[in-house]
Amino acid sequence: MNQNLVKPCVAEFIGTFALIFVGVLAIHNNAPAAGVGLLGVALAHGLTIAVMVSATGWISGGHLNPAVTFGLLVGGQIEAKRALSYWIAQLAGAVAAGLLIVRMYGDSGQQIVAAGTPDLSGGVSTMHGIVLEAVLTFFLVFVVYGTAVYAHAPKIGGLAIGLTVALDILAGGPITGAAMNPARTFGPALASSHWNNHIVYWIGPMLGGALAGLIYGRFLIKEAK
Repeated sequence: MNQNLVKPCVAEFIGTFALIFVGVLAIHNNAPAAGVGLLGVALAHGLTIAVMVSATGWISGGHLNPAVTFGLLVGGQIEAKRALSYWIAQLAGAVAAGLLIVRMYGDSGQQIVAAGTPDLSGGVSTMHGIVLEAVLTFFLVFVVYGTAVYAHAPKIGGLAIGLTVALDILAGGPITGAAMNPARTFGPALASSHWNNHIVYWIGPMLGGALAGLIYGRFLIKEAK
């Protein structure tokens, strides 16, 4: 690996690891006896993204999500080699988090991680799931462009991005899990062998990220220059 990519990839690994580790455990803590509820799950994901994007932004840009990286690639904000390196680091961080939780909880570890893997609610079709994930991810990557990428964006760290993750989960969590992030699904799925409807969480987020990249990266930013 190019030495210039080592530190950014380490940052992407750690940030994505944190998202999956906190996200899966927050869902586990939403058991009836604990009852953190949908708001608690949304805040856990949103706060993790807010602090980790803020911590890694100056190193890697704080993508922590293959769909965000793809959106920036489509929008001409990152080169293909760097994007590929980020994807590998993000997926590796997600897998490591899933495997660690499995190990921590022993016999029940796989079940806990499987329950924390985004999946479609009963009666939700594959196409419905793809469309919802695409729309939610579009919102996320649109906000990334508007608050982190654009040169004249307000300097508010990862707060707006984290809040977008939280509001997306409040809207779509009960339907698709509101992953908005292929790594958020891939890591736990690999660790727990829970591959249900997995294609939804690649097609939807990548489409949404690409559309945001086209609109903001190829149109809105250029118009603002």
